[in-house]
Amino acid sequence: MREDLTLLPATAEDADAILALIRDAYAKWVPVIGREPLPMRADYAAAVKAHRIDLLRLDGRLVALIEMIPKPDHLLIENVAVSPDCQGKGLGRRLLAHAERVAASLGHSEIRLYTNKSFAENLRFYQALGYGIDREEAFMGGVTVYMSKLVDA
Repeated sequence: MREDLTLLPATAEDADAILALIRDAYAKWVPVIGREPLPMRADYAAAVKAHRIDLLRLDGRLVALIEMIPKPDHLLIENVAVSPDCQGKGLGRRLLAHAERVAASLGHSEIRLYTNKSFAENLRFYQALGYGIDREEAFMGGVTVYMSKLVDA
């Protein structure tokens, strides 16, 4: 992948593009869990105001994003989405490394995230990056897996 990538904070004007990217990125999971994953139905106009969403653009086109929520003692990764045509090219890794830098800038030594247990490739991906499983909880007929990773603050 070429390196003309830019990472910038989302603005209110990006809400529709964010939703479109997330709908594309998460579409593969609909048949796996029998419903739209919650990020496909979120209000991104509100999320842009309440959370930190950083957008990764390639040649000006939105190709990936990470949505983060700073908490008092950790950084929560609410969402990572990569355009289907860009998956497997290291963009998710790049965004998670960015989240580690954000956590450190906030003085946090822990990052947390969660995913659906049925999203096996996500679980393997996060575990390969050093995230451990903290707990599992039943949710909407499935299981949510809560994960965390310690990082240098």
